[in-house]
Amino acid sequence: MRKEIHVARATPPARPPEELPRLWLWRWRRNPLRRRTDLAQAWIAVGLFLVVAAATPVAVFLTGTTAYRHHKEIARHQAITRYDTPAVLLHDAPRHPEPGSYEARKTLYPATVRFTDPAGTPRTAETDVAPALTAGSTVRVWVNADGKITDPPLTMEQVRSRAMGCALLAALAVPVLGAALHGYANRRLERHRLTQWDAAWAEIAPRWTTSR
Repeated sequence: MRKEIHVARATPPARPPEELPRLWLWRWRRNPLRRRTDLAQAWIAVGLFLVVAAATPVAVFLTGTTAYRHHKEIARHQAITRYDTPAVLLHDAPRHPEPGSYEARKTLYPATVRFTDPAGTPRTAETDVAPALTAGSTVRVWVNADGKITDPPLTMEQVRSRAMGCALLAALAVPVLGAALHGYANRRLERHRLTQWDAAWAEIAPRWTTSR
């Protein structure tokens, strides 16, 4: 009669051990392989994270407020130095290939117009007009103090939009700057570690060569 031998098999774990937190925090734990530069690198990362977290909302607020005041002042200056005046077309404007379409309502064509500047001097210039306007039609143009056709003054919506754009750039710039500083610090620490390795090898290499 043969005896049956049963070999006990170890039951595999339901899931692999969670080592990620230990790997993430290895620079903080005391161990023989941890170097001072490793601990410095960890503290630099934490410090930069806190600085970025605190500086980002401050930069957004200051940049947005400053940009809003700046563009509001530009809008105020434009409002008192630019004039809305009528102008007469000197020739027919080009026709759009699809009259009545959405593109036709949004498309403008250059045309020559005649108008009177703020000093009362008749002037001729080119501006963008709607398609299919006939010669003699009247359009409104904005003229600056020099009598040149220019853009209309900034609206409050445009002022707010430009201020928000500047604030958004500040919100992106602070983390990018923090990441750049973190990368620079890591490169400096890595160079310091390589220098230490070279010094240690220069000290130990003659002993190994002599022992042979």
